[in-house]
Amino acid sequence: MNAKVLLYAAAAAAATLLAAVFMPHATSASRSSSPASPAADTPRYERALPAAEVLIDAGHGGIDGGAHYGSVLEKDINLEVAKRLYLVLRSQGIPAVLNRTGDYALSDENRWHPSRSRHQRDLSQRRGLTDEIAVQLLVSLHVNWSRRPSASGPLVLHQEEGRSALLAAFLQDALNREYGSRRLPRVGKPYYLLNLVKRPAVIVELGFLSSPADRAKLTDPRWQQRLAEAVAAGIRQYLWTAG
Repeated sequence: MNAKVLLYAAAAAAATLLAAVFMPHATSASRSSSPASPAADTPRYERALPAAEVLIDAGHGGIDGGAHYGSVLEKDINLEVAKRLYLVLRSQGIPAVLNRTGDYALSDENRWHPSRSRHQRDLSQRRGLTDEIAVQLLVSLHVNWSRRPSASGPLVLHQEEGRSALLAAFLQDALNREYGSRRLPRVGKPYYLLNLVKRPAVIVELGFLSSPADRAKLTDPRWQQRLAEAVAAGIRQYLWTAG
């Protein structure tokens, strides 16, 4: 047998040995790359929507400016404090969701409510988010108005429900300390959100736009930060207490 034949024989033997070593792995790989079972292909929606402790509702927006004094609009103050509150809560490890981040009306996002009323669609969209997003509580930020120039200070409105009343008490106390006021929270019987939201919910009136003293605070970025931190303190106290 010449050298060339010996070389071919050795190559054939090596090929046979390699096949014996690697074929089981190849078979295993082909099994692992086979189509997954139907159960493995089933879509999972757990993270399709955010989950958080707090849903922050920035009142009004877009065409709905809310209360106003000249060019000062409630919707802008609500949004500024809401964004600051969101950042404060997140920095303290409290997951939060903000329902609007710009100047637009939530009624524009509502395609499911049959009402022609923009106001009704706006409110139902805000309430609907509490059903769609897994949150523990809703805090709706607003600015108050009165025909009486002497009316001033913060006011927290709550549901006729124990947890909502507890949350309102903590928020009112924190805001009272900022303003140096002694207001007590109240039941907000006629308010749509408070009547229909199924979780503890409150409406926080941050101050009176009709009051010169309050208006100076509400439009001051430093005071907006202080108000956001006060609301965050009340929320934090509630979460610690209610568990």
